[in-house]
Amino acid sequence: MQKLRVVIVSPALADANNGNWQTARRWQRLLSPHSARIVRQWPDAQAGQDDVMLALHARRSADSVQAWHATHGQRGLGLALTGTDLYRDIESDLQAQHSLALASSLVVLQSLGKEALPSLHHSKTRVIFQSTGMRQALPKSQRQMRVVMVGHLREEKDPLTLMAAARLLPKGCGILIDHIGAALDPALGQAAQATQAQCPHYRWLGALPHPQTRQRIQRAHLLVHTSRLEGGAHVLMEAICSGTPVLASRIDGNLGLLGNDYTGIFEPGDAQGLADLLLACRDPQKHPGLMAHLGHQCALRAPLFEPQAERAALHRWVQDLWTI
Repeated sequence: MQKLRVVIVSPALADANNGNWQTARRWQRLLSPHSARIVRQWPDAQAGQDDVMLALHARRSADSVQAWHATHGQRGLGLALTGTDLYRDIESDLQAQHSLALASSLVVLQSLGKEALPSLHHSKTRVIFQSTGMRQALPKSQRQMRVVMVGHLREEKDPLTLMAAARLLPKGCGILIDHIGAALDPALGQAAQATQAQCPHYRWLGALPHPQTRQRIQRAHLLVHTSRLEGGAHVLMEAICSGTPVLASRIDGNLGLLGNDYTGIFEPGDAQGLADLLLACRDPQKHPGLMAHLGHQCALRAPLFEPQAERAALHRWVQDLWTI
C-alpha cells in the first residue's frame, strides 16, 4: 500500500471538543500508516505535500474544498457530511451545495443519510459508520433507574424536551436523570439550572471529561438522545457498545444508526412520549421484557461500530480518492 499524506479539514479543533473534532481525531489515528494531519483551513504551509483531502462539513469547510479543487480538481477530494449539512444547509446554502458538486466522493455517517442528498449525488456517496471501542457495562443501581443524556446544550440537541420530560415524571418514580454538556446557549443553561432546582431527579452536570462521561454511560440503565437534527451521533454508538440501551427521537440521524424498527423511539419534541417511555422502562411488571428487548436490539447493531470496520472503510475511501 502506498503511503499517502492526508489532510483532514475540520471546522472545529481540540478546543471545541465537539463531534467534528472527535471524528477528525479518530480518523487521524485510524488512517495509520498513512500520514494524516488536521487543519481548520486549507491551504497552509504544508499544503504542497498533501495527496488527499477529507473535509468535514460542506458549508463550514467550503473555502478549503474550493481551494483544493482549484489546485487539484476532483482528484483526492472527499467530503464527509454532518447533520447540519444534510438536514439544513444543503437545502439553501449555495456554498454547501457547491461543495457537494466539487467533491469527488461524499460520505454520510448513517444509513439514511444518502436519502437527504439530491439524487444526482447518490452514485458518489458511501456510508462510513463511526466507531467506538467495546466497553463492559458497569454495575447498575438497584434502587433507581439511572438515565443519562450527553450533548452540549444547543438548539439542535433539543435539551428542553429532556427538561420538560423530567418535569412530567412523578416524584418518587425512582428515575434519576444526569444531563452532561456545556451550555453553548446561555438561555438553555439557565433552563437547566431552573429544572434542576425544581426537579430533584434531574441533575445538570455541565461539561465532563470524556472518560468520566463514558463511565456514566456505562453505569446508566438508559441513554436518552432528544436531538432534532443529527448526522449520526457518536454518543449513541458509545451507549450501544457499552451495553446501555437508548431512547431516541424519531429522526433519520438516529434511525440510521439504531434501525427503522427500533422500539425505544419517541417523536421529536414529545416530552410526554419520552416521559411515558422512561416510566415504562422503570416498571417491568406493566412492561415485562422491554428493557431486555431494547438491550437485544442495541446488541445487534454493535458490530456496525467496531473500529476495524471504520478503519477498513476509511482506507478504502482514501485509496479510491487517490486512484480516481
